[in-house]
Amino acid sequence: IQKRWRGYYVRKYIHNYYALKKYLEAISMNNEFVRNELQQYTEMKENEEKRRDLEKKEKEKRYQARKMHYLLSTEQIAGIYNSPFRKSPDPMELLLRKSKPLSHKRQRMKSPFTSELYDWPTCRRPPTFSTAEPLPPIGRQKPQGPFRDTAEVLRQRYKPLEPTLRVAASINSPLEKAREEMKMEEWRNRVHDNEFLPFSSYHKNEKYDPSICRSGKYGQETYGIKHFREVQPKKWIAGK
Repeated sequence: IQKRWRGYYVRKYIHNYYALKKYLEAISMNNEFVRNELQQYTEMKENEEKRRDLEKKEKEKRYQARKMHYLLSTEQIAGIYNSPFRKSPDPMELLLRKSKPLSHKRQRMKSPFTSELYDWPTCRRPPTFSTAEPLPPIGRQKPQGPFRDTAEVLRQRYKPLEPTLRVAASINSPLEKAREEMKMEEWRNRVHDNEFLPFSSYHKNEKYDPSICRSGKYGQETYGIKHFREVQPKKWIAGK
């Protein structure tokens, strides 16, 4: 009786079938809504990634077009992207026309004190100072007083070198210079004393000197032509 009563009480008041069914339906609806939201969020992220990749590729393409601006066609010569066999030019050719050429970046001058700061306390190397060109003079009014004009001072400062006759003249005298030129000309126009003989008749009259290691007469060896092994019948044991 207690078992039957507990089962009835639990089914009636604690675990209600219809309430549980309604709860599960609400959970399934909520899951469907969350799944749709997640699907939309994933699609939005994918679209953003694709758009970012397209922008990156477009940026790289524009940079390459600025970098290869020298391949643009001219009125006389067609570029590599503008083949005369095409009906219309390549899209890269149109991009080259729109883009500007890439300018060279100026390299920053490295300060000479950066590498010398660590050697300064030990004094291993003398400090190097900047050798940059001085700035041009500022265009201002002439100061009062007995001062010369700035342009005249600069003209005197940067005037070309006018060496003296001793500095401008050569160390060697004209006679020694002429002798040197004569020697060079004689060496250049010199003719070889030995008579030139062709290679075919040069060694014709020379006598053959036999080798010390060989006692036989000079001539062609038969080894490799008639036989390939030395035969000595005197050392044979049998007659065969």
